[in-house]
Amino acid sequence: MDNLMLNNKIYLEGSVSSNLEFSHEMYGEGFYTFYLDVKRLSDAKDSICITVSERIISGVDLSIGSEIIVEGQLRSYNKFVDGANRLILTVFARNIEPCIERSKNPNEIFLDGYICKEPVYRTTPFGREIADVLLAVNRPYNKSDYIPTIAWGRNSRFCQTLNVGDNIRIWGRLQSREYQKRVSDTETIKKIAYEVSVSKMERVSKDSVDSTEDLNSTQDIG
Repeated sequence: MDNLMLNNKIYLEGSVSSNLEFSHEMYGEGFYTFYLDVKRLSDAKDSICITVSERIISGVDLSIGSEIIVEGQLRSYNKFVDGANRLILTVFARNIEPCIERSKNPNEIFLDGYICKEPVYRTTPFGREIADVLLAVNRPYNKSDYIPTIAWGRNSRFCQTLNVGDNIRIWGRLQSREYQKRVSDTETIKKIAYEVSVSKMERVSKDSVDSTEDLNSTQDIG
């Protein structure tokens, strides 16, 4: 089980941007959610959903505007919304503490998982190369988290060599993306999608490790 705690790690520094809201209870333990604003190198910021146990938040200032550090894992679950199943991503906090001084890397994630869908390579209208990769990351009790990742530049070209079932490791950051969903002819609602922006990735094989790192991918995609 220890190894399954090491294959999914995220570190965030940011400011609390919403009040605590009760989420659910499991085995008598209550869980709450709130949003954390994490700044990018540019003026943009990512709004990230945090899920935390009531046992962790006692004595921690989570009022809006509080600067905190969150360490934990990126989790996924299916939720029935608007007549369809949607993949919901949240950061499951294992530790929260005050952020006294900001570091250079306020948003870092490491994932070790398996490709569960054929990678999709494409180019944008501006000629940027992108690849979408859906990663299944194992966790205890025979469960898995399904995490969308996005690679750029030579990392995206590297994804063209990957196949379903390949074991890969990725390093990057969790980013949020707002989009408008049309619910009627006259009404749209704001939604937030999450994905991991890859800065380095490697394929894990029994005999060797193939890796690639794209320095351009660490730039902010505002």
